[in-house]
Amino acid sequence: MKIPMARPLIDEETRQAVLEVLASGRLAQGPRVLEFEERFAEWNEVPFAIAVSSGTAALLLALMALGVGPGDEVITTPLTFAATANVVLFVGARPVFADIDPMTLNLDPEAVERRITARTRAILLVHLYGNPCEMEAFQELTERYGLALIEDAAHAPGALYQGKPVGSFGIGCFSFYATKNITTGEGGMITTSDPRLARRLRMLRDHGQSAKYVHEILGLNFRMTELQATIGIGQLIHIDSWNARRRALAAIYDARLRGVDKLAITPRSTPVYHLYTIRVPAGLRDVLRQRLEEAGIETGVHYPIPLYRQPLYQRLGYNDSLPVAERATQEVLSLPIHPALREEEILYVIETVNTLMDELMGG
Repeated sequence: MKIPMARPLIDEETRQAVLEVLASGRLAQGPRVLEFEERFAEWNEVPFAIAVSSGTAALLLALMALGVGPGDEVITTPLTFAATANVVLFVGARPVFADIDPMTLNLDPEAVERRITARTRAILLVHLYGNPCEMEAFQELTERYGLALIEDAAHAPGALYQGKPVGSFGIGCFSFYATKNITTGEGGMITTSDPRLARRLRMLRDHGQSAKYVHEILGLNFRMTELQATIGIGQLIHIDSWNARRRALAAIYDARLRGVDKLAITPRSTPVYHLYTIRVPAGLRDVLRQRLEEAGIETGVHYPIPLYRQPLYQRLGYNDSLPVAERATQEVLSLPIHPALREEEILYVIETVNTLMDELMGG
């Protein structure tokens, strides 16, 4: 038995729709992209959604549209994929890392406030593993200090905080990479309630054009293709039921796993479990992971190194030491969770983890 971390689902109707797009000869950004944007905006309860070529492009364009640049600082989390902070470097600004909450591993609002300076322009938070951040606290911070709020929602399409979708509180940035809850292979989406920002984002993704061959501002090509959008439209039909399935699987893990620590869910929120991540005592995590691999169970470590300890950031002179993040990188382990995971597969994962943890803990 081989149980993968993720297994993308593409239904037959979507496959046929992709073939129709191929036959049409209209492959670049067109009516399917517009339809995907309109459907996504309605589903995410925002006025505007702008489709782009990747989640990284979404983050980069959000910063560009806000005018973040040299001399500015953007506060973010060290426990995330490198793209979250790297885009800040790309616009010439400085990522500033704040520590995380020990229970959820999301960015800690109090730690963020301690890092705010006169140079801070934005807070770029991450809804880690599909669990929403404490949005009430972050909205209060951004309003009090006059900062922009960017939500890296790559893990969290469909997650709710106080009944409101993530990506609708600030500028939402979504990824549709192959393993995400919604996939278009590659692709991304930016959401906003600001019409002027939406217009600027549309120009930035298309060489700064306000109309064909009319270049108002400096932009590049970050467009989504018709093929990607067609897949995305098909994914939106199923996403709510797929997210419900993820929550049901997470509940089984919660009830039956032994010997490991589970992460807390942010109060008043509904997660979507892009990843089901546990914490294993330091020194045992990598042993458990190897034994699970031998048993045919794929796992992941999200993420093994705080970003400020990455070689790039070390060369840039970062010398942070954030204890909660440091400990988390040594303990986190993600188990398989996706809508196609069968009951016998999840029970096999649970039985294997429990048996191995009993052995490793000397039980």
